[in-house]
Amino acid sequence: MVLRNMDGAYYFDEKLVDAHGHQSPLSASSAVVRGITAFATASDEDLNLPGDKILGLARFFLSVGIPANAEDLFYQLDALASLENNRVSIPLILSLPTAVLSLTRKDQLKVNVNTVLGSAAPSLSVKLKQIFSSGSKDASIIDQYLKFDPENAVHFLDALPENIDVGSYIFSLEIVLDNPEDKKIYATGGRTKVPIYVTGFIKVDHPDVAVLDSDLGNVETQKRFDLAGKNTLSLSANHLQKLRLSFQLTSPLGNVFKPHQAFLKLRHESKVEHIFVVENSGKNFEIILDFLGLVEKFFYLSGRYDIQLTVGDAVMENSFFLLLGSIELDLPEPPEKATRPPPQPIDSTSRFGPKAEISHIFRAPEKRPPKGLSLIFLALVLLPFIGFLVGLLRLQVNLKNFPKASALATFAILFHLGIAAVLTLYLLFWLKLNLFTTLQALGFLGIFLMFVGHRTLSYLASSSAKLKSA
Repeated sequence: MVLRNMDGAYYFDEKLVDAHGHQSPLSASSAVVRGITAFATASDEDLNLPGDKILGLARFFLSVGIPANAEDLFYQLDALASLENNRVSIPLILSLPTAVLSLTRKDQLKVNVNTVLGSAAPSLSVKLKQIFSSGSKDASIIDQYLKFDPENAVHFLDALPENIDVGSYIFSLEIVLDNPEDKKIYATGGRTKVPIYVTGFIKVDHPDVAVLDSDLGNVETQKRFDLAGKNTLSLSANHLQKLRLSFQLTSPLGNVFKPHQAFLKLRHESKVEHIFVVENSGKNFEIILDFLGLVEKFFYLSGRYDIQLTVGDAVMENSFFLLLGSIELDLPEPPEKATRPPPQPIDSTSRFGPKAEISHIFRAPEKRPPKGLSLIFLALVLLPFIGFLVGLLRLQVNLKNFPKASALATFAILFHLGIAAVLTLYLLFWLKLNLFTTLQALGFLGIFLMFVGHRTLSYLASSSAKLKSA
């Protein structure tokens, strides 16, 4: 079993000799904590264990967060419960409700001190010992006690030191127990270093964009861009000129502020983009684009370029992405072997957007015959049917052979109704039905007519045979 240190959090890990039965650091550390607390409870002797090691074990179990499985969750809670109630040393955990403080809102530094399971701590004080600036070994010695708010059980600092500007810091805090006897019960671990991010509003001064003459560097056009984005710039230049963009960034205390990101982007109307890093010299940020040396990088693409400026940082409350305006570039014609601009990626979501409106062109309707001619054609179509009816009357059609029996009469009536249904189906096909629907209905009617027609025609055949034999 090996005790390891990870940024002030201590845990136990087994030396991997045989993979069989190997325990994870969480289960191994939990077993050690459970064994130590159980031994301390059973023994009358006091165990002399360093408080920083006890506190380091508590930090390890708290840093795990929520384990991925129930077994590790049991090990974590079991170890924290053992640390909460033990005869060796109860660790006190110093935590911050927030690690981001705003100079604009004048936020206060607040500190909570509790046990590992959130129980109230004994009477104590919290002292701010030192403040380290990120990336620097120099420290400001503060040595100031924080005030205590008993209603919210929080220690707080009224105001940050006057020399604290925007940036990232390391605050060194120390827990001081008011009762000396509590030092035998609780482990404070000495000084605790916590990262603090101080944010603020960064002042932007002298935001200018200018078009310069390439030879002498004289300013031909100079305009000031608006950070609110209300006014957009409209510039023009050729390949013999330069574009200069400059501005100044100042922190709330008047110091030079260098953001994490400062980019200038030129975006052609064909969606080809070019990004440049804006460098700084002291407070002044400036970039000069010499178009004569950039014609190949710009692929000799003349036309309109949108100018976009991005300035941002984690501690800059007013980070911005601003469309300054546009510049119309007049670049020379590309030579034959010039590099062509790369194909732009197709947005996969564009196919789900609105499509262009489709304009239909309908041909003019064909000329129809006069109404009178149509009526004459209708009369000629109905004329054969009228002739059929007249023929029936001339032939003296009668119903002498119609079956008299009820069953046979029913089949005869159904047969004639089926023929009428077929004629009606033909009419519907002409008016509204399609071919497939008509054929489907005609199939059912055909089967029906075959059945009832067979019975009816069989009766007529038998009746005719009887008359001939008589």
